[in-house]
Order: sequence, then C-alpha cells, then structure tokens
Amino acid sequence: MSHAPVDREEVLARLRRDPDVEAPDLVAVDATDRLLLDTAAGALAGPGRVVVVDDSHGALTLGALASGATDVRVHQDLLVSEQALARNAERTGLTGRYRSLPLTAELLDGATLVLAQAPKALDALRELTELAAAAAAPDVVVLVGGRVKHMTLGMNDVLRTGFTDVSATLARQKSRVLVARDPRPGVAPSFPRCRRDDALDLDVCAHGAAFAGTRVDDGTRLLATALAGAAPGARAAVDLGCGTGVLAAVLARSRPELAVTATDQSAAAVASARATLDRAGLGRVRVTRDDAAAGLPDASADLVVCNPPFHLGAAVVTAAADRLFAAAARVLRPGGELWAVWNNRLPHRAALRRLVGPTRAAAHDRRFTVSVSTRR
Repeated sequence: MSHAPVDREEVLARLRRDPDVEAPDLVAVDATDRLLLDTAAGALAGPGRVVVVDDSHGALTLGALASGATDVRVHQDLLVSEQALARNAERTGLTGRYRSLPLTAELLDGATLVLAQAPKALDALRELTELAAAAAAPDVVVLVGGRVKHMTLGMNDVLRTGFTDVSATLARQKSRVLVARDPRPGVAPSFPRCRRDDALDLDVCAHGAAFAGTRVDDGTRLLATALAGAAPGARAAVDLGCGTGVLAAVLARSRPELAVTATDQSAAAVASARATLDRAGLGRVRVTRDDAAAGLPDASADLVVCNPPFHLGAAVVTAAADRLFAAAARVLRPGGELWAVWNNRLPHRAALRRLVGPTRAAAHDRRFTVSVSTRR
C-alpha cells in the first residue's frame, strides 16, 4: 500500500520519550538513530522488507516509514519501548504502518534491510545474527548502530558468524554503524540456550537479551537460598522482574500449593522464563509480559520476590527499583511480604520502608542484602 510522503525531520522532531521517563537526561532520538537512518537511506526508499530491532522510542521505525519504507516489522525487547513507539506513531500520524512481532524467524523472513541498535549483551547480537542469516533474504543488509564507546571488536566477530562481509562506517557524533552482508549458508538459530545449575538442581534457559544469560547471578542465588522461610502461609506469589524464571522455579518447585506468577517487561526474559519453567516441569506457573505488574490486581498476592535492576546503561540508578517496590506494595495484601535482594551500596532500605513497610535483613554477604518488607 502506498502512502503520501512524510518529512523525516518533522516526524523525528515530534517524538517524545513518554512513557519511558526514568532517565530524563536521555532523548527520544539520538545520534545513532540518525546515523542508521542516513546509512540506510537508499534502501529505505525502495520496495524491500525492513526489520527494526530494539528501537528505543520509535525513531528508527517512524524514520524508516517517513523515508519511504512500506513493509516494516519491529521487535522491541522492552514493553515500555513498544508503548513509546505506539504513542509516537499516534503523534506523527503513522499508526498502523508497522507490525510488531516476537524475535523469531517470522520477524526476519525475507528481510532485505535490518536496522538495529547495538545490544548490551553479545548473545543478544548473536541471536539476531543467527535469525537474520537463517531467515532473511540472500541480499539482506544488516546495520547495527551504537555509541563508539560501547562498541567492541567482539560485535564484529559475532556478526561474522552469520555473514561473510562485515565492515564499519566512519564514526559520526561519537556513533558508528556495523554493516553485515552475504549470509553464510547453514546457520541455524541456537536460542534459547540452557545450562545446568547443580547447586539449584535447575536447568536455566535464556534468550540472548536475558539478563545474566544461563548463569544465575549472585544476588538471585542469595535470594533463592533464603526463600525457604518466606511468607509460610502464602497462597499466591509473584516473581516481579522474573528474568530467566529462577526464583519462580524455586518457589513453585518447593511449594506445590503456591500459585506463582512470573512477570517481566522484557520479551527475552519472558520467553526465557517460560523455557526454564517448562524444562523443569513447572508449566503451571503463569508467565506474563508486563510493566511493573500493571496487569495484576491490587492486594492479590501474599508474597513478592524481586531482584530489581540497578543499572541504566553504565549508570547506577534507583528509579527502576523504586517502581518495582511500589508495584509490590500495590499487589501485596496487608501483612504480605516483599523479599528483595539488592547491592549493599544502594539506599534501598529507606525506600522499602517508605514504599512498602517495616523492613529487616534476612540474609547478606559481602555484596548483597536480602531484605523482607511487610506490607502495612
């Protein structure tokens, strides 16, 4: 279907970060978005199939549409990014002009151009590389853009596992684009990957963008070992920000009478948790993609467990954790318990007391504290 041309700069000028407002110093359109769009300009004006991956607020998707692309598919790992794109599409009159899909072969099927923001984890880039090499068109061009300070030679090496021709553009405004062409034959998707954790007697499965991958991070491990005494009379529990589903699996396996919900706003985390739980024979656990448990009813849980994020890029922040603590307070019944783990150097104890209720330490080590907060 053809559409009237749209001025790209006018579209980009209208974009806002809403509802992603946790880091107000960030912008809705950055230098990497612009460099990716400029590098792809000739291909965007043609009839090809365009795939956009991890567009933070819609600049790549809507910029591609404004540049002439007519067949645009999008995958965004974070739910808040999907919401930002939808709102910006409405602001710019481009609603309904793109399709959001999971990160599967269907997303990449027949793609002639892929635009992606460079992920933080090499495994996330590896999963995209495998899918693109296996499912995209033979003449596909994959463009991966990022800030120069965050890009490594390891990214080139990962792209070369799926493509024979990998190069880099010159830097512009401290951003650079990696260009991959000529898919290698016989590349097959290998995610989710699973690894046995003997200490927990659990196979941990992970997609590329899942935090910590198939490894159980130290904070999660400390919390998992402390949960035996958590809310002994609980009937319903929530693993808030579930990641790969380790805590949900520990709870569900040790307490068969407990109704467990695992929730995360990351699509990779949700898919990973489902794989971990299914492999453990715990398909009864409900897994949902949700932002700060927004879809769960008030006062519906007796127990919430949480290992909140504390990094935004390279910066240490507390806003994301505070949102999860407030969400836990909302979904907990009075007297219910929030069991959280956090880095000792963070000021979470005061926030937990303010947002949830009386808080005490249940376990700690050199780096982490497990706290128990009782809902007022």
